[in-house]
Amino acid sequence: MTRILHRTIGADLPRAVAGQGVYITDAGGRSFIDGSGGAAVSCLGHGHAEVLEAMRAQMDAIAYAHTSFFTTPALESLADRLVALTPPGLDYVYPVSGGSEAVEAALKMARQYFVEIGQPQRRHIIARRQSYHGNTIGALATGGNALRRAQFQPILPETHHVSPCYAYRDQQVGETPEAYAARLADELDAKIRDLGEDRVMAFVAEPVVGATLGAVGPVADYFRRIRAVCDRYGVLLILDEVMCGMGRTGSLFAFEQEGIVPDLVTIAKGLGGGYQPIGAVMLSDCIYRAFAEGSGLFQHGHTYIGHPVAAAAADKVVEIISRPGMMDHVRAMGDRLQAGLDAALGQSPHVGDIRGRGLFRGIELVADKDSKTPFDPALKIHARVKAEAMARGLLCYPAGGTIDGRRGDHVLLAPPYIVAPGEIDMIVERLRDAIGAAVKGV
Repeated sequence: MTRILHRTIGADLPRAVAGQGVYITDAGGRSFIDGSGGAAVSCLGHGHAEVLEAMRAQMDAIAYAHTSFFTTPALESLADRLVALTPPGLDYVYPVSGGSEAVEAALKMARQYFVEIGQPQRRHIIARRQSYHGNTIGALATGGNALRRAQFQPILPETHHVSPCYAYRDQQVGETPEAYAARLADELDAKIRDLGEDRVMAFVAEPVVGATLGAVGPVADYFRRIRAVCDRYGVLLILDEVMCGMGRTGSLFAFEQEGIVPDLVTIAKGLGGGYQPIGAVMLSDCIYRAFAEGSGLFQHGHTYIGHPVAAAAADKVVEIISRPGMMDHVRAMGDRLQAGLDAALGQSPHVGDIRGRGLFRGIELVADKDSKTPFDPALKIHARVKAEAMARGLLCYPAGGTIDGRRGDHVLLAPPYIVAPGEIDMIVERLRDAIGAAVKGV
């Protein structure tokens, strides 16, 4: 009998007892390929000697120091490294303990920024439907994951949502990617004007949508158009890279591939690679100066932000993933994964779309390929795929409610960056067999 309130009560979970490289071993001796890095977390796999050594060295020096009293060399080094690796425009780092915390902090930064500069009327947040930004109240309200929001709706603060950039389902027949991007940007423009041109404080989006849609990236010049709309009305652009950032899509920041720089970006997951809980918000000099020349503080904080051991782990993780050749490997293995999935599943009548960037790939499952009709939600195809994959020694990240929070199934893959070609092929083979078993006879 367990005394833990697990995510699913009564689930018979195996006990993970060891991890090395891209593999996790349970108490029964079964080995699993970590094809999703947990939840796109374990970017360097398990048991990485350099990261473990950095953590030990920090623990030998000092394990904890509260940020209201001290900074630490590990935290300063991490911030310096991140800023040096970031495209110009994001000049400061605010450390937190995870992704939801990062989004909460970014939202509060946006609000305080406008208070500091004398625009306290700006309070509205706009995000996109079928997005995910975290499970704390502010982050959950901002996210557009209908399933996760439903029962908590009465206690969620007011937020507003526009359409996602979801070409597989929403781009119209005959509509070019450029025209589709323009239509979505016009929708945001109209929403800002509807709420009040001087009353919107931020637009929040994932550059590549992760858990809710399954590795859905933007089309054409979508984000350049979005950046222009935000600039037109003085709205801050917050990009959530908690899942898709830190090298996951083949560049350190996913937004680098869009030719823009946000005002705030949230990072976590791959930042610490699973070795310690950590996240961060990176902010522009403009926002920093508003605080520094105004109240002189950011009115926020948590007990474990800037934890020295977490900072040391993250500093080493970022140093490793930014080494020459690492992103080349991510892109090459991502191309191999896409090609393998296309070959193994592209002709399946139950695979509607295979998409993504780098080592961040999604497979949308359908009852009928031609009409894109989803499976009956009662079948819980995503849960079947997860069980069948685990039975074959593969960890993947399936989810339901892809289309609207109720209908639709997809599978997300996000293996560690150290994955080898042969291991990519094993992921593809095992997932192909798992999907085949899950949809058989339905």
